[in-house]
Amino acid sequence: MLKVLKSGFFTTIQDLGRFGYRDIGVPISGAMDTDSVKKANLLLENDPNAAVLEITMTGPTLQFDEPTAVCLSGANISATLNNIPVENYQVVQVSSRDILSYGKLEAGLRGYLAVKGGFQTEKVLQSRSQYFPVTSKKRIKDGDGIPYEKAAYSPMISEVKIENHFLAKELEVFKGPEFDILSDTQLADIFSKPFTVSKENNRMAYQLKEVIPGHEVSMLTSGTLPGTVQFTPSGRLIILMKDGQTTGGYPRVLQLSEQAMDILAQKKMGDKLSFRLV
Repeated sequence: MLKVLKSGFFTTIQDLGRFGYRDIGVPISGAMDTDSVKKANLLLENDPNAAVLEITMTGPTLQFDEPTAVCLSGANISATLNNIPVENYQVVQVSSRDILSYGKLEAGLRGYLAVKGGFQTEKVLQSRSQYFPVTSKKRIKDGDGIPYEKAAYSPMISEVKIENHFLAKELEVFKGPEFDILSDTQLADIFSKPFTVSKENNRMAYQLKEVIPGHEVSMLTSGTLPGTVQFTPSGRLIILMKDGQTTGGYPRVLQLSEQAMDILAQKKMGDKLSFRLV
């Protein structure tokens, strides 16, 4: 069992997502930065879908009850094990009563903690990803216990050097279903100017601070996906994320690539970004 001594700002259990239920309005959810999760699970030789902790901005303080191996990835949040610094993308052996703590956010926004075998929380609709009200809890809280299996592990590769993709500022996008409503002026604004992440950013959606000339297009509510860029009549761009709604009534002008989703998941308020059509 992993004891949560302090939960941090917003810490959740996530796997790769909850698929096959969008027709009844259930979002995919899952880890915001799937690339970081897959690499941590790969170093531990876990199933790619093994559940991890997603740690946002301010990390938790955690105590291990059983020996195991762990790997950190994603954002750099100055983690220590028993007050000894721990690097990302490095397999670390932990013993009973060891304490993992997080400090100052150095780079990125979301960090991940993978454990050998994955965290063994309850599955709801084929996924362990926390998303209230589908799951009973929205996030991890102080005093929670998170089950994992005691494991001895000798890694084939104990660490890798990773180029932090969250330092990138350019988001690759494809044309969305309503791309053709965009005028030459609107296209020029979208693809030639930088945008800023606004304070309205979370697991549901990222709003961008700058506005472009608006529109008067009326459309029926239609299906959306994580990475769908909606264009409001007032000229604001809203990018849906992993917990975003399954339908929407704003024109879907762009769609982020998977790599762009990983990059955006590590952006915080005030960060700059730009779009590149592929």
